[in-house]
Amino acid sequence: MKAENAAVIGASPKEERYSYKAIKALEEEGHNPIPVAMVHKEILGKKAYPSLSEIPDKIDTVTIYLGAKRQEPVIEEILKIKPKRAIFNPGAENPKAYKSLKDAGIEPVEACTLVMLKTKQY
Repeated sequence: MKAENAAVIGASPKEERYSYKAIKALEEEGHNPIPVAMVHKEILGKKAYPSLSEIPDKIDTVTIYLGAKRQEPVIEEILKIKPKRAIFNPGAENPKAYKSLKDAGIEPVEACTLVMLKTKQY
């Protein structure tokens, strides 16, 4: 398994949130989770970025915890940074965005990041 830079969109410092659990699980599995959150400066000791375009590192995977109604600017940024895939977690599914992602060579995945990590499908 190659360690990945994984941007976590909709990252939260609240322990009960799935985005928080994903950051923790990604790190435990040897990846580099990068929180993306508008209002938080740091989550789990990691610098949080207000947008994908502000992350200085190459992003391999984007994992999304934002509802489809709030994703339009995020999808535009994903198309610009060109990660290899975008994971749409439960509640974040956005079938309208999948075609433009596929056309740009980005694999849209409807799945739970936590389950993917646990079942070695990440």
